[in-house]
Amino acid sequence: MENRQTTSALLIVGHGSTVNPDSSAPTLAYAAEIRRRHFFVDVACAFWKEEPSLRDARFFFDDSAIKEVYVVPNFISEGYFTQTVIPRELELGGRITNRGNGQTWKYCEPVGNDSEMTELLLKRAKEIAPEAPAGSTTLIIAAHGTDLNENSAGAAKREAEKIRKLDRYAAVLNLYMEEPPLITHWMKLTDTKNVVVVPFFISDGLHSYEDIPVMLGIAKKRSALNLSAAARDEIFRQNPYKIGNRSLYYASAIGTEPQLADIIIKQVARFDCGSEGSLPTS
Repeated sequence: MENRQTTSALLIVGHGSTVNPDSSAPTLAYAAEIRRRHFFVDVACAFWKEEPSLRDARFFFDDSAIKEVYVVPNFISEGYFTQTVIPRELELGGRITNRGNGQTWKYCEPVGNDSEMTELLLKRAKEIAPEAPAGSTTLIIAAHGTDLNENSAGAAKREAEKIRKLDRYAAVLNLYMEEPPLITHWMKLTDTKNVVVVPFFISDGLHSYEDIPVMLGIAKKRSALNLSAAARDEIFRQNPYKIGNRSLYYASAIGTEPQLADIIIKQVARFDCGSEGSLPTS
């Protein structure tokens, strides 16, 4: 990637959480790694649910040397946050917004849109279940889903379809927390001896520590907030879980892969290759 150190800044936007500090950890880690590479004059993070806020981010880059600011949503899919919340809070008029201070803000695609996500999902699945024969294994991509935006479930569906075509597993399913097909129905929807579940989330938070494990039947309802970090991580280290005569393998969120720092940089490069245009409509 071309070195943009002299004129450009990068803003990585995450969801964040008011109750779970782990939610912002991957975004902050990616920013630190990209900052270390000196591609940009400045690299900053902003969040919807914690500080620094998205509205504050409009005033981050006051260095007169900064001519353009690339905004990369650290989100899995196009949806309510990328199409409505982020543009509204950052006052973006489209993919390209010219500010009164002379800066040009360039709104890139979310990281989950990158084609490398497929290989990352396969890599994570293989890492947690290296001994599980593909012919007797179902891969489940577990996502959130929401009725706020029909595109929210699209990324998991797209990845499941791509992996299904590779014919590496007996079956590949995309299941959701809040819309059909539901994660809670995984037993009915699968019939293989082995099941591998990879949460299609940016960070390990309450959904991956608590909600999804409860839905899968591998944990009891309890507040992950009251657990130590070691206790929370234990949910990912007990593989495989034995449920009847079946083995279930549960991975941590795909967004914790270090390669996402490279994907963020790729989204910037892709923007400059001519993919910019109007914002997608919700």
